Amino acid sequence: MAFTAKDVMTLRQKTGCGMMDCKKALTDADGDMDKAIDILREMGLAKTAKKASRIAAEGVAVAYSDDKAGVALEVNAETDFVAKNADFQSFVKTVADTVLAENPADVEELLTKKAAGTEMTVSELLQEKIQTIGENIIIRRFVRYEGTVATYIHMGGKISVMVKFDTDLADNEAFKTYAKDVAMQIAALNTQYLDEASVPAEVIEHEKGTMIAQMKQDPKMANKPEQVLAKIVDGKVGKFYKENCLVDQEFVKDNSKTIGSYTKETAKALGGSIAIVSFVRFEKGEGLEKRVDDFAAEVEKLAGK
Repeated sequence: MAFTAKDVMTLRQKTGCGMMDCKKALTDADGDMDKAIDILREMGLAKTAKKASRIAAEGVAVAYSDDKAGVALEVNAETDFVAKNADFQSFVKTVADTVLAENPADVEELLTKKAAGTEMTVSELLQEKIQTIGENIIIRRFVRYEGTVATYIHMGGKISVMVKFDTDLADNEAFKTYAKDVAMQIAALNTQYLDEASVPAEVIEHEKGTMIAQMKQDPKMANKPEQVLAKIVDGKVGKFYKENCLVDQEFVKDNSKTIGSYTKETAKALGGSIAIVSFVRFEKGEGLEKRVDDFAAEVEKLAGK
């Protein structure tokens, strides 16, 4: 019995299992939906699917690089305890190595790739880890850069940063120190943009609107002419750039210079060229619903109350 892509999606919705697992089950079941569900259950994947609805907002944000590329990656689990588990951490490293080697376009494609150093796909390895570790695990996001990159992991995986550079100093130890400083700056200040040109116009318009609304609510500012308010807003926008754009930020290790001037100073001292091309900063669980444990209720449950 033949089956369609829609059947695969239907099976996925019914079981919560991965796309490739559902496709294989339907193939083995000759397109019979009920048999395919039984096959997934026999494989232990149905049990895994039950975990898929559970909140996974812990885990790690990491970043790694080799001579050719770098990857920033977030993998979530349900508890911080599991995030510190050696098996979980090994899985995360395998996923990162796979991204570096295979260069998938997104998480969905990554799941179909053969996991580095194994005979399984990333999806199959993920399902195995969910079963053996006993928690829902989600590969949430990644970014891969090719070329010269610097990576930094803060607090064992709470924050990860990757920065891409255009430079002829990649092998210079002094450059590597500078590059790490830049990555640490981004981690510490939660830097949003590279430079003024990279700030979307709608963001600036929103900021200006907020600033004007705030001033109009201030009795000392409300009666000032519009052109005066406009000049004050321009000044505030300049401050916004200095606080949120990497090259305009004060260097946290030496506030007498900006990251932009630090970059020029380093390039000149080393007799080469350095340009910061782009960066990414991941914070573990950022924007996700957090799991809330009611320990009192758990104790009562265990006590049979």
